[in-house]
Amino acid sequence: MTIDDRFWTELRDWRRDFHAHPEFGFEEHRTSRLVAERLRAFGLDEVVEGVGGTGVVATLRRGKGNRSIALRADMDALRIAEQGELGHRSRNPGLMHACGHDGHTTMLLGAARILAAEGGFDGTVRFVFQPAEEWGKGALAMLADGLLKRFPFETIYGLHNMPGLAVGALRARGGAVMSAEDNFEIVLNGVGGHASRPDAGREVMVAACSLVLGLQTIVSRRMTPDVTAVVSVTELLTDGTRNVLPGTARILGDARSFDPEVSQAIEAELRRIAMGTAAGYGIDCEITYTREFVPTINDADAAAVALRAARATPGIGSVVETFAPNTGSEDFARFLLHVPGCFAFIGNGEASAPLHNPQYDFNDQALPVGTRFFVQLVRDHLSPYPAPLPELRDD
Repeated sequence: MTIDDRFWTELRDWRRDFHAHPEFGFEEHRTSRLVAERLRAFGLDEVVEGVGGTGVVATLRRGKGNRSIALRADMDALRIAEQGELGHRSRNPGLMHACGHDGHTTMLLGAARILAAEGGFDGTVRFVFQPAEEWGKGALAMLADGLLKRFPFETIYGLHNMPGLAVGALRARGGAVMSAEDNFEIVLNGVGGHASRPDAGREVMVAACSLVLGLQTIVSRRMTPDVTAVVSVTELLTDGTRNVLPGTARILGDARSFDPEVSQAIEAELRRIAMGTAAGYGIDCEITYTREFVPTINDADAAAVALRAARATPGIGSVVETFAPNTGSEDFARFLLHVPGCFAFIGNGEASAPLHNPQYDFNDQALPVGTRFFVQLVRDHLSPYPAPLPELRDD
C-alpha cells in the first residue's frame, strides 16, 4: 500500500465525517459500525463488535511470535453545542467532538490499515475502540465484558491530543500523568419562605454560599504544600426565585488528586465542613461522594518503549519526558490497573482551542503523527530483535 497524500486525505475525510456525526457514550452505533466495516475491509484477522456495549476490538497477527500489544482509541463525544462555522461541524444538535476522539479513532484506523497491509512485526496486535470515555464507564464496561480474557494482551498504549502543544511534539513519561476524579453532591435542606422575612424560616442560600467558600479551604489549609489536589464547585442550584428564599440547595463539584490517601482526606474534610456549616445554620445536610476516575499511572518500561518509538517516528520533532502531571482524568487508567502500559500526548497546535470548548476542533495535521507513532510502536514492541530499553532522559 502506498502511503501518499491520497491516504492522508482519506483519513482526514474520515475524521471530519466522525466529527460531523458525534455520538454520546454507549450510543456510538454509527461510529462503531463504520469502524468495524473499515477494519474488515483492511483484512484484519478478527473484528468483534458490541464489546462493553458499543466497543469494537480487532485482532491482527503476523509471524509466529507469542507477544501481544493493545492500542486503544476512544469514540464518544460530549453534550456540548458546537459553535463556529466549520464545514464539518456537528449535525447532531447538542453533541460535539470537543475532545478529539474523532481524531483518536481515525489515527488508530490509519495504523490498522498500514499494519494490515505492510506487517513489519512479529506477534499480535489488538485494536481497542472504546465507548463512553468521557463519563468514565467505557473501560469498566469492556473489562466487565471479558476484554482481557477474550482478547489477551501484555501491554496497552493510548494517545490523546493536547491543545497548546505544537503539532509534531509528543509527551510521555513513567509514573502519574493524569489525576483521579471524585464527584460530590451536597444537599442542604431548610425551610424556605418570603424574601422579606428570612427570620420566619431557615433558608439555605447564605449557608450554601458559606459552604462553597469553606470548601475552598480543603486544599489551601488542610493539604501539605507538596500535595497536588484540586477541589472545584461547579454548580449551585436552589428552589428559590426572585422573591422566594430557597429551602433546598444542591452543591455539586469534583475533586482531583493522584493519591488514594489524598482522595480519602478530601472526602473527610468535605464531610466535616459541610456538616459543620449545616449545623451552624440550623439546617440539614446530605452528602454523596463518588470516585469516577482513578489516576493514570504509566509503567516505566512501557513509557521507555513509547519514547523510543516516538524518536524513530517520522513527523515527531520534539519528544518530552519531563513534565508536570495533568489534573484532567482519563478512563484509560482502568486498563492500567490490570496490565502495564503508557498513555502519551501529541500536539494539537499552539493555537488550538481548549478541550471541551465549543470552538474546539481536532487538528488534521496531527493525523499522520499519531498514525505513524502507533505503527512504529507496534514494530518496536513486537520486533523479532527488540532493542534494549533506553534510559529516560529529557530533551
